[in-house]
Amino acid sequence: MKAIICTQYGPPEVLQLAEVEKPEPKKNEVLIKIHDTAVTASDCIVRGFNLPRWKPMGFMMGLVLGFKKPRQPILGMVLSGVVESSGKSVSKFNRGDQIYGWTISAASRLKFSTYAEYICLNENATIAKKPEKLSFEEAAAIPYGGLMALSYLKKLGVKNDAKILIYGASGAIGTAAVQLAKYLGAEVTAVCSTANLELVKSLGADSTIDYTKEKLTATGELFDCILDAVGKKKSNELASRRLCNNLLAPNGKYISVDDGSPKIRIEDLTFLNQASEAGKLKGVIDRTFPLKQMAEAHRYVEKGHKKGNVIIKVEEN
Repeated sequence: MKAIICTQYGPPEVLQLAEVEKPEPKKNEVLIKIHDTAVTASDCIVRGFNLPRWKPMGFMMGLVLGFKKPRQPILGMVLSGVVESSGKSVSKFNRGDQIYGWTISAASRLKFSTYAEYICLNENATIAKKPEKLSFEEAAAIPYGGLMALSYLKKLGVKNDAKILIYGASGAIGTAAVQLAKYLGAEVTAVCSTANLELVKSLGADSTIDYTKEKLTATGELFDCILDAVGKKKSNELASRRLCNNLLAPNGKYISVDDGSPKIRIEDLTFLNQASEAGKLKGVIDRTFPLKQMAEAHRYVEKGHKKGNVIIKVEEN
């Protein structure tokens, strides 16, 4: 089968198209023919090992992934596709089921491997039958941003009538967070650049702040919750803890995408299914690349200006 392999850490050029052995499902696994995957910011961090190895986060990343090169040379966490076959103990899925999800779960040690035509996953992994109205491309645009955003919103305790500020509202996590916060009944203020204002408004944001023209404190509003979907590692106004305190209402909560890895459960993907079927959640797609242009896709994502998701077409039309 065709796959993109990463045999060393480095720039996008380390990603190469290759022929590798097609996997065989174990008794509790399904073999999935992948139609679409996505390039995420996390994928780029893994490929480049963009963390100092001598610091705690870099050291932990090396222990998990490998210090000199990835132990698993096929990267990628997101997929949509079709169940081609399954092991004899599988009961949740049948041949021909159209599914989507991502590879990180307590049920599966396999953490990546979606940059390929096929993958085997435990039937209890974070995968589910995709909503019928979604194409494979649209489905692949939901799991990463949707699951991450939902995890942070749950940690913040977002509920009906809560006022939330979402900084970086036009990325994969941000676009999902705007929609899910509205689905949970919150009042959303979305922060993004001029070029993305109409996009976040179309996703349901109640108000917007153009960070290129306005200060976050200019409105004088206080928020029950703040989600920094950009992260402390990148330069942004919310890197200042003092500023965050000035924006938070009494007992308000702040969380950044850099504040540890979220714990994802299959129930979270079920929640995204419900939101999608209710017409309250859609995957925002910036660009689509064929599998053979994976390096170009990584270069585009690393620029840091994508709107929503960058999708990879694995199955050739």
